[in-house]
Amino acid sequence: MIAQTLVALGPVLGLLGLGYVLRVRSFVSSVFWAPAERLCYFVLLPALFIHGLATADLAGLPISLMAPVLAGPVVLTALGLVVAQRWMQFDGPAFTSVLQGSIRFNNYLGLSIALALFGPDGVALAAIANAILVPLVNVICTLAFARYGAETLTAGGTVRSIVTNPLILGCVIGISLNLTGIGLPPGIAEFVRTLGSASLPLGLLCVGAALELRSMTRNLWAVGLAGALKFGVMPGLGLAGCLLVGLTGEPAATVVLFLALPTASSAFVMARALGGDARLMASTITLQTVAGVLYLPAVFLVLARFTA
Repeated sequence: MIAQTLVALGPVLGLLGLGYVLRVRSFVSSVFWAPAERLCYFVLLPALFIHGLATADLAGLPISLMAPVLAGPVVLTALGLVVAQRWMQFDGPAFTSVLQGSIRFNNYLGLSIALALFGPDGVALAAIANAILVPLVNVICTLAFARYGAETLTAGGTVRSIVTNPLILGCVIGISLNLTGIGLPPGIAEFVRTLGSASLPLGLLCVGAALELRSMTRNLWAVGLAGALKFGVMPGLGLAGCLLVGLTGEPAATVVLFLALPTASSAFVMARALGGDARLMASTITLQTVAGVLYLPAVFLVLARFTA
């Protein structure tokens, strides 16, 4: 399991590092990265979800067990932060960044590691995890921005940002195609699969390019709190949930993996657009991504019992 983990993380870390080097060395124009991330977010990653969910054997996956142990830690962590907000020395925008850093996760890292560890089954399990977590996390974060963000977000804008989220739409389309038996015709299936396969290498390059190593020391209390919740509380609750409901094997490993993933670089875009603390968000993303390099192999030492 440890050897598998190191092999799985090798290409991921290589792409992250390459993206960082390409950006700091200006190998490509700085204007390249924002459109590339937009392409991944709105086209390539939804295509990966559509293909993975449309072609997965959903009947053979323990979705009813995975759903509560994935959703529970996210809801409990978010509620705990909201309750504790009155005692924490954060203003509203900073609080939204702590919340995002605690519950949002990096899809590209999760999908890449699940694919490398579990093969095609890993894509299906990761797609299920995303189908459960992406809508939940986006609803919670959008509501938090509406309440605590510096920008005014109307009820209509809140609902619109949720129902038009491309990742949510990709999950809904993929599940609908699967459950209705429509599926993907051979020619279209290959087209969607090819599109989706491009999301992981390009997405990881974009994540690496977004790293701002000089920002890691900003507001260490807030960054440290988000990191403790993300790397300690969230996977700990997920592991406890798996033991409680009897979830084992690759599904359990996928649950804990996705709850332990560093926060996504898209959190910075959301913070900047909706009135969050973008500088704090950049620090959180960078520190969690760098720390995840050392942390994720340790996670799999714990997960080895589930996949033995």
